[in-house]
Amino acid sequence: MRELSTGRRRWPRRWPLQPVPRSRWEQQKPTFRQARPTLIDAALKRAEARRSGNWYVFAASRDIRADRPHGARVAGAELVAWRDADGRLRAGPGACPHMGAPMSQAKVDCGDLVCRWHGLRVGAGGGHGWRPYPAHDDGVLAWVRLDEAGGEEPTDRPVVPRRPPAESAVDSVMALTGTCEPSDVVANRLDPWHGAWFHPYSFTHLEVLEAPPEIDVEEHRDRFLVAVTFRVGAGLGVPVRAEFTCPEPRTVVMRIVEGEGAGSVVETHATPLGRGPDGRPRTAVIEAVVADSGRRGFALARAAAPALRPLMRRAARRLWRDDLAYAERRFDLRS
Repeated sequence: MRELSTGRRRWPRRWPLQPVPRSRWEQQKPTFRQARPTLIDAALKRAEARRSGNWYVFAASRDIRADRPHGARVAGAELVAWRDADGRLRAGPGACPHMGAPMSQAKVDCGDLVCRWHGLRVGAGGGHGWRPYPAHDDGVLAWVRLDEAGGEEPTDRPVVPRRPPAESAVDSVMALTGTCEPSDVVANRLDPWHGAWFHPYSFTHLEVLEAPPEIDVEEHRDRFLVAVTFRVGAGLGVPVRAEFTCPEPRTVVMRIVEGEGAGSVVETHATPLGRGPDGRPRTAVIEAVVADSGRRGFALARAAAPALRPLMRRAARRLWRDDLAYAERRFDLRS
């Protein structure tokens, strides 16, 4: 068995946690020559040319309940979502067709929404001029189809990335809002070179092994392949290889392809919300982490999922507080 020497101890390579050599932040190898703006912009344009079928992620699946409605805004449209008597996801306009009352404050009764202002009832079949939107629950995220906003040929289902099996995985969903456009969020994720510089508390020893060319890109080459170590405590980390791909225009998927947790994914969805009171665009970053491992001990993680999810969300939120500043700066410079 090959082992690493760490002073008096010898560290087995087969362990998921590995020692992280001490290094100073400013002594990292600069990455600005590799992170060419033209390369990132070309990858972004290819992503934006893909089809979404007019589908938008708007919430975590577990946030949509049968006992109360959930309000949201997507592409300037006010939405309401809930679960019917069979537990199926339903969504529709957020304003009551009678006098515009907020249906996010309605009461759910026998799978229908009952407006609190005057008792108007609507359900999965609509009524009174109120028509539901197509909705899809993929088990982790809730999607809604808005054909007027999307302007594409609609599809029956959204483009849902391949994930680990639900029965063996632990998932969490984090959401933050930034003053920028979806393209700024996607461009941030298509720049893996900034990871160890901008997030040294989470990443180290990051190297981009493959990047797509700017033109004439074959589909199987349209990815960024990265070797990186995720920091876990002082002096320890988990080295992996991960790829970044865009299955549709507002989604970037990071998938671990080698190392601990192979097959696990981080899905970053950039959902346009509309314009804020200042007239500037708002975009929601809705990020799903779906983690899996073939190790026996991961069964303990699945059992502890309710306690782990807040920690997973906290870690994702810390990263995106920084990255939204990056995305917002990109929007400011562009506009």
